[in-house]
Parts: sequence; C-alpha cells; structure tokens
Amino acid sequence: MISDENKFKRIFKLKYKEVGIEIERKFLVKGDTWRKFSEPVAYSQGYLVADGERTVRVRIAGDKGFITIKGKSNGMSRKEFEYPVPIGDARDLLSLCANHLVVKNRSKIGWEGKIWEIDEFLEDNQGLILAEIELTSEEEFFSLPPWIGEEVTGDLHYYNSYLSLHPYSKWG
Repeated sequence: MISDENKFKRIFKLKYKEVGIEIERKFLVKGDTWRKFSEPVAYSQGYLVADGERTVRVRIAGDKGFITIKGKSNGMSRKEFEYPVPIGDARDLLSLCANHLVVKNRSKIGWEGKIWEIDEFLEDNQGLILAEIELTSEEEFFSLPPWIGEEVTGDLHYYNSYLSLHPYSKWG
C-alpha cells in the first residue's frame, strides 16, 4: 500500500515540471541552421527577487503562467522549484517587477536524444541567442549540435536575471 506521503510525492512530481535540482549548461548559438528545427513560443519574464542568493521569477510562456524560485548556482547545479499560476495572476505579478522584462522566443529542439532550448532574445536583449541543455548529472555526456558556439555556463552575464538588470543592448 502506498502511503499518503508517497502518493503526494508521486502526484507532485507528475504535476510540476521541475522540482528540486536543475543541472544546466548554457552556450552561445552560432549561425541560424537551428531555425529549421524550431517552433518558437513567446516568453515574457520578470524578477520579483534577484539578489545573488536566490531568484523569484514570474514567467508567461505562450498562454501559461509560472512562478519559479531558484537558489544560488553551485557549478552548473542549483535548487529550482517551478509552479503553474493562473495567466491573469502572472500578468499582475509581472507588473510588480522593477527591472526590465526579459522577452524572448524559445524553441525546443531534439538533438541526439536530448532537448535543447534555444532562446532568441527580443527588445532590450535583441541580438543575443542562447542554447541550454538540462542534464541529469554534471557528468552526463551529450553531443553538441553544429549550431552550438562558446560555452557560457556559469557566466553571470548570461543569466536572465542579469539581463533584466543589464540588457544586452547596453553591453559595451
């Protein structure tokens, strides 16, 4: 018999996309051959808290709203908890964000058994294109698609929370 606690844990893991630890590597994108594999979704996000120790992000992805809490990065890993919120609440929460909103189109592309997320930034961050891959361990092997450029994992300049304070268009 499954205990109520274990039942809750199973439901919680199924209902919420990302719970616990995020292990992610981030790269600049070169060229535009990736576009032939993409079906972009519009994203708009802002930060209620971004103090270096934690971030609290509000995001609208297509027609869905989310709130995400992330801890400080330790290498390529950090704690992450993401929960759906009603779209109207997400819009209202975005209006509380003090810094620039990060607006982008995200494409999810399968490549040799992995999902790559390509973010093409718009508005204040126009011209920046990043690719991210989430892993199950920091040592996990994966192959690089031909459109992957320089790795920028751990470079705070390429965190969305940094881009909300220091837009790419203002980099010198």
